[in-house]
Amino acid sequence: MSVNRVCMIGGSGFIGRRIAAELAKAGMRLTIASRKPAQPLLQVLPGAELVEADVHDAAALDRLLRGHDAAISMAGILHGSRAQFEKVHAELPEKIAAACRRQRVPRLIHISALGAAQDAPSDYQQTKALGELAMERSGLDWTILRPSVVFGQDDAFLNMFAGLQAKLPLLPLGGANCRMAPVWVGDVAAATLAALRNRAAIGRKLDLAGPEIYTLAELARLAGRWSGHSRPILPLPESLAMLQAALMEALPGPTLLSRDNIRSLRWDNVSETPFPSGLLGFGPAALSALAPDWLAGRDINYLFSRWRENAAR
Repeated sequence: MSVNRVCMIGGSGFIGRRIAAELAKAGMRLTIASRKPAQPLLQVLPGAELVEADVHDAAALDRLLRGHDAAISMAGILHGSRAQFEKVHAELPEKIAAACRRQRVPRLIHISALGAAQDAPSDYQQTKALGELAMERSGLDWTILRPSVVFGQDDAFLNMFAGLQAKLPLLPLGGANCRMAPVWVGDVAAATLAALRNRAAIGRKLDLAGPEIYTLAELARLAGRWSGHSRPILPLPESLAMLQAALMEALPGPTLLSRDNIRSLRWDNVSETPFPSGLLGFGPAALSALAPDWLAGRDINYLFSRWRENAAR
C-alpha cells in the first residue's frame, strides 16, 4: 500500500520539523497535531496542515487520524514527574494505536529512544519502553525507531553545551563518562521516510546510532571548542550531579537538567547493532563532519534560517 497521507502527533518539535520537511519533500500530505499551531517553518511546507488538538482525547485523535494512510507517534518530554512521563510516553502511544485501529490507519511509525527498557535507571527510559510495548501489542503494521541523542543546528544538546561555555568559566558535568553515539536529525528524518516506504521495516525495532562514539565530556569539549568558547570540564560524582540537577529543577524557566536526566546517564547510549543501512538505503552522517561549521556560525543555511526565524517574530 502506498503512503500518501500521514498524520504526525508530536511533530512540531526539533525532530518533528525535520521529519515533516522530509515527508513534504517526498510529496506526502501531512496533518501535524500540535499544541502550538503557529509554527512558521511548518506553515510554509507544501501539503502540510497544522491542527491544534488535545491528542490525549480519544475523539480528537479520531478526527485527526480519519482518512490517513499512516501515523507517526513521536510525542515526548525530557523532564517531569513519573505520572507525566507515563501520560506522554506510555498512555498516549496506546491511545494513538487504539485510534488507528478505529480509523483503519494500518501503518504506524513510533519514535522511541535508544536505551528504552523497563529495567532502565530513569523514568524517561522506562516509560519509553512502555510506549514501545504498546506499539508491539497494537496489531498494526508498526515500526519503532530508537535514535541515540539527536544533534542538529537547532538542537538543545550541543547548542546548550556551547551556550553554557560562552557564559561560564568552567562546566560542571554529571555523567561525564557516559558513552553516546549521536545521530544527525536529518538521518532520523530520512529513516522515517524510508521506513514508511519499505514494508520490510514493518514489525522491526531499529536502533539509529551515529558512526562515532563519544563520552558526554568529549561532546561538551567539542561543543566548546567548535563554538570558540572552550572551557575546562569538571566531571561530577553522581551525588553532586544529583544536587546540581535538583537546584536546576528549582530555578524559574525551562528546566535544563533534571535528576531523571542524571539517572539516564548511568547507562551508555550506544547500540549493539549497526545502523540499519541495508534496510533504510543510506548510512549515517558523522557528527565531526557536520557540527563544527554550524556551531562556529559559518553555515550559511543555518545563518539564513536563524535570520528568517528572527524576522518572523
